[in-house]
Amino acid sequence: MSDVQRTVRRPGPRLTPGRLVLVAVLAALVVLAVLVLPRLLRGPERAKLTLPEGQRAAQVYAATDRALHLPAGSTAKAAKAAHLPLPAEAKGNPEGYLFPATYPIDPDATPASLLSYMVKTADQRLADDRITSYRTVVIASIVQAEADRPADMGKVARVVENRLARHMPLQMDSTINYALGRSTLNTSHADTRTKSPYNTYRYQGLPPTPIDNPGADALKAAGAPPAGDWLYFVTVKPGDTRFTADYREHLRNVQEFNDRQKGGGAGA
Repeated sequence: MSDVQRTVRRPGPRLTPGRLVLVAVLAALVVLAVLVLPRLLRGPERAKLTLPEGQRAAQVYAATDRALHLPAGSTAKAAKAAHLPLPAEAKGNPEGYLFPATYPIDPDATPASLLSYMVKTADQRLADDRITSYRTVVIASIVQAEADRPADMGKVARVVENRLARHMPLQMDSTINYALGRSTLNTSHADTRTKSPYNTYRYQGLPPTPIDNPGADALKAAGAPPAGDWLYFVTVKPGDTRFTADYREHLRNVQEFNDRQKGGGAGA
C-alpha cells in the first residue's frame, strides 16, 4: 500500500431548481433590506413648504393652506389671531417677516406654528445682518419687487434712500400693484391716482408696511446700499437696468422700454 494517502473528492451539493429559486429569493430579500430598511428606520419623509422670495403674505397664507390641506382662508384667519413676535410698528401684520425658505411640516403643524416659525427665522436673519429697523424691511420689500436681479438690489435701495432724502415721491409701480392686489408691468395714469397709502405716486414717503417678504439679498442691500447719486431707474430688458441721476437720460431710457413693450419685448 502506498505511503501517500489518496484524497477522494466527494461531489458538492447539487443546486436543484428548487434551491436555485430559494437562493434568488434570499438574494432579493437582502437587496430589499439594504435599500428599504434604512428608509423604514428613518420613518416617512417629512412634508415641506417652500416659500420663494418676494411672495406677499396672502400668497404665503394660500400656500400654507395647501400644504396643511386646510380650507382656503384658514391661515389668513389664524394670522389675525396669532400672537407673532413682530415689531410694534407692524401692528400685528406679518408682511415682510414671513421669511422665504423651505420649512419642514411636522404632523402636528398648524397655521399658527408655521407662521411663528417663519417670523422667528426672519428675526434670526435680521439679527445676523444687524438689521433692527422696520423701515429697512419696508425698503427691502420694495427692492425685492423692483430689482431685476440681485446685482441691482443695492442700487435700487440707494435710489429709494436718495429720493426720500430729497423729499421726492418714490413713484414705485410695485407699491401700486400691492395696493391693487396685482402684478403687472403696465401702470396707467389712472393707477397713479389710486387713493391708497401704498400709492407712492400720490403720497410721499414709504408705504405703511412692507409690500412682500424679502429675501436675504434684498435685506442686505437695504441695510447697506452702495454710495451713488442715482434717482431714477428702469429695466429696459432683462439684465439691463439703467440707473441715472439725469432725468432727461431717464426719459430716454423709459422711451426705449416703452418701444420694446410695444414691439413685444420684455422689460420690467
